[in-house]
Amino acid sequence: MDQETEEECYLDSESLGEVDKECDDILELNQFDGLPYSSRFYKLLEERKVLPVWKVKNEFMDVLAKEQFVWLSGCARTGRSSQIPQWCAEFCLSEQYINGMVVCTQIHTQQAVDLALRVADEMDVNIGHEVGYSIPMETCYANDTLLRFCTDDVLLREMMSDPLLEHYAVVIVDQAHQRTVSTDVLLGLLKDICLQRPELRVVVLTATDPAPKQLTHFTSPAVTHIRLQNQEVGELVHSSTQEGYFCSALRLVLEIHRSEEEGDVLLFLVTTQEINLAHEILRHEADSLPSGLGELLPVSVHPGAPGSLQDCTERQGPRRRRVFLTSSSNEDFFWAVHSIRFVIDTGLERRYVYNPRIRTNSILIQPISTGQATSRQQLAGPTGKCFCLYPEERQLPAETRPLIVEANITSTVLFLKRMEIAGLGHCDFIDRPDPSSLMQALEELDYLAALDNHGNLSEVGIIMSELPLEPQLAKTLLASCEFDCVSEVVIIAAMVTAPSCFIVPTKDLKPEAAQCHKKYQHPEGDHFTLINIYKAFTQTQQDPYCNAEKWCQENYLDHSALLIAEALCSELIDTLKRIELPVSLPAFGSRNNTVNIKKALLAGFFMQVARDVDGCGNYLILTHKHVAQIHPASCYGPKSPGLGLPEWVLFHEHSFSEDNCLRTVTQIKAHEFIEMAPQYFFYNLPQSESKDILQQILDRDMCPEEKAAITQSNHQEEHTHDRCVIQ
Repeated sequence: MDQETEEECYLDSESLGEVDKECDDILELNQFDGLPYSSRFYKLLEERKVLPVWKVKNEFMDVLAKEQFVWLSGCARTGRSSQIPQWCAEFCLSEQYINGMVVCTQIHTQQAVDLALRVADEMDVNIGHEVGYSIPMETCYANDTLLRFCTDDVLLREMMSDPLLEHYAVVIVDQAHQRTVSTDVLLGLLKDICLQRPELRVVVLTATDPAPKQLTHFTSPAVTHIRLQNQEVGELVHSSTQEGYFCSALRLVLEIHRSEEEGDVLLFLVTTQEINLAHEILRHEADSLPSGLGELLPVSVHPGAPGSLQDCTERQGPRRRRVFLTSSSNEDFFWAVHSIRFVIDTGLERRYVYNPRIRTNSILIQPISTGQATSRQQLAGPTGKCFCLYPEERQLPAETRPLIVEANITSTVLFLKRMEIAGLGHCDFIDRPDPSSLMQALEELDYLAALDNHGNLSEVGIIMSELPLEPQLAKTLLASCEFDCVSEVVIIAAMVTAPSCFIVPTKDLKPEAAQCHKKYQHPEGDHFTLINIYKAFTQTQQDPYCNAEKWCQENYLDHSALLIAEALCSELIDTLKRIELPVSLPAFGSRNNTVNIKKALLAGFFMQVARDVDGCGNYLILTHKHVAQIHPASCYGPKSPGLGLPEWVLFHEHSFSEDNCLRTVTQIKAHEFIEMAPQYFFYNLPQSESKDILQQILDRDMCPEEKAAITQSNHQEEHTHDRCVIQ
């Protein structure tokens, strides 16, 4: 071979080497699944790199490698919720997963699903494999999933079988600024877990800077705070009018549509009723607007309700301005809706505050915190406008009040008692629960036989903690095993736990909806009506000639709520079988079955019994002598006069602050209550005419030996009143 040929061959091989190198660059392999990256990965990567959180990636990775606790704060659209979990997955990969995988908690179920889908897309992996999610009644992950999104309550339930979270190397607690009960409990337990697992990493993500007491709470181990630089806020307009925020907000929406440039509107209202009313008004107003302005489309976004982020991010054509109607604590839902240019903030929120004395919630309308106000302003973007319907000089609260000091914590106390058995005997709360709420929770668990004489969980309490239900419902379901009505009580438990299946339409269609609902009313009460509706729904689903969704529309029933109830039924049956409890065959409609269902309900809800004291529908609640009425939508309401008003009722809910009504009501008999209620609960009831009637029945039906035994039992109870203690 001559020299020239050798040079040509050398050049060719050199050129081929460069081509191979270029091919290697083009076919870069995904570190998580070993497959070549798609072109979409690089497109999304460019979008990710402009997020504010990207500037602190190196700092975050360095801190994560050295410290146990990392606190990162930044408003919506900074990328904290979508990028931090991916970087934690990279950290675990660098350690070859020797300490476990990554789990990231969210508050709302839909946000957990939406984030999992988005992150899987950005990581260029398959949902359900490398990235997955688990929410109540739905899971989408594998045993080797390396990054999983879930709700905070799902992770807490997981801790009952894995108290030290040994499956995970990194636990990310997102939206911690919302201060939900589950999030606060999780953070309190993680502090103790970190002391037992020095290799565990905990990352806390918030939209606002943490309060000093939140940072000082984690002194051992210490916490490192990384603050993201939020994007510039567009134009801020403060105003205050005499006509009220609701009317002002709707007028402003119409004015924006008439005079402002393109862009969607986000309106923060206070209550669900306001959202529904605003939707109805704007839809009516949109019909009378000039066609040249384009379409005005109101979209209701209820916190925690089903509805994909995809529905909000996809625009359905030009010349269409959407108006998103939502309420407080929902700012993070709109992190990916980049079409929003106008934000209208009423500056108020509704909070439910539990009153342990009357065992029901009160509703407070109060100003939002400064952090919430900033988060809402950020959603308008640097070129948008935020209209604040309150004066600029108004002093907003510095931080969001934690729900642990305002909520009914009976379920939380039951869970913590279960954690004591699992070896986690101490939950170091950032803010401790209200003492009266804590004592009421312990008293209620004691009445339900969930505690023994030493204040520890009894066998009944352990089984109750296994069920994904409120304690009273869990006790009801356990009692149904004894009374052979499991199939029916499972349906009741699922229907009252799922969102309401009843659709309340506009005023014009209300009579038609009421007539449709009346077809399923049961003379024994609303709990039995729910069974009728569920059975009709499942029969429709099984009929190949029927469309279940259309059937729901025709009967003014919520299809998604019934699907949730169906999934919960399956989960409850599976749980009962797992813990080897009997599941009786359906017997709905027989007289014995009806009596047994009521006994099971009374076993759990004997604390929620009322008596009609005047024959006119004024019901005195036995536990605190408050008087309320039956809700109009009940089968005993004024629109169902044929049934008449029962003297004694058991109710599922008392909506004290909204309408002072008893909801989901079933008639009972006095002797049934006496039979099922614990004797020491009965004798602790405040004095009333209703109690005197019950006492007369008790004296008439009881033999002398039973009276003596009860007297002795009551005497013993006086000396064991301090047996319920929580650490």
